[in-house]
Amino acid sequence: MKKLSARRRHPLAAVVVLLFALAVTGGLYAAFAPAESAKADDTAQSLAIEEGKKLYSVGCASCHGTGAQGTSDGPSLVGVGSAAVDFQVRTGRMPMQQQGAQAPRKKPVYTQAQTDQLAAYIASLGAGPSVPSKDQYSPDGGDIAKGGELFRTNCAQCHNFTGKGGALSNGKFAPSLEDVDPKHIYEAMQTGPQNMPSFPDTTMSQKNKKDIIAYLDEVNTSKSESPGGLNLGGLGPVSEGLFGWIFGLGALIALAIWVAARTAKAKKS
Repeated sequence: MKKLSARRRHPLAAVVVLLFALAVTGGLYAAFAPAESAKADDTAQSLAIEEGKKLYSVGCASCHGTGAQGTSDGPSLVGVGSAAVDFQVRTGRMPMQQQGAQAPRKKPVYTQAQTDQLAAYIASLGAGPSVPSKDQYSPDGGDIAKGGELFRTNCAQCHNFTGKGGALSNGKFAPSLEDVDPKHIYEAMQTGPQNMPSFPDTTMSQKNKKDIIAYLDEVNTSKSESPGGLNLGGLGPVSEGLFGWIFGLGALIALAIWVAARTAKAKKS
């Protein structure tokens, strides 16, 4: 007993007991904390879905149906994913002010928090593209040259080779991409809004999407430089040809008149 009592009074005994207690506490926390955290996340997600459903009932159900199944005034939203909601709502295209050939970009009606709630509700109805992370859509690290090649191959037919936009048929148009949030460009490629085809990861990789965004960030923002001089709006051969006809041909006519006047004056003298 005296030996046992002496061991208990050993100077390191308290340290050993403390380390043992910490190990037990850490083990119990590791066992139960993840479950509690997951439960808290599920609760927050459920609340977001409920709030999103309320917002949907007020602002969206009249066109898209009470269950987002679609009506004659609006398509089904089942399976479009949270990325489509974030793009359409945060660019102000939805809700539409009135029916038309195309929903134009305008000031958003809902805040980002409300948009996230709407997106959570729509995502709960069926799997679809999710909102991308910043690493996915940030132009940093993208291959600008490769992005330009991809853009000219897949996008320039409608958006112009520098993303200035262009007219389509029946009152529709490809919008300008100048100063558009990279996040929304990525979401548009994911979801294919309105007349645009979609480019899922099976068709165009995340890296290629990032390259296209890097290209647009280089050539089509308010800070972009024009190494060739005056870019004439970046609209291509139409504006350049018009400039050539008006100013080039005008200069030739003026020169011809000047030569004729000088010749007539010389003959009189």
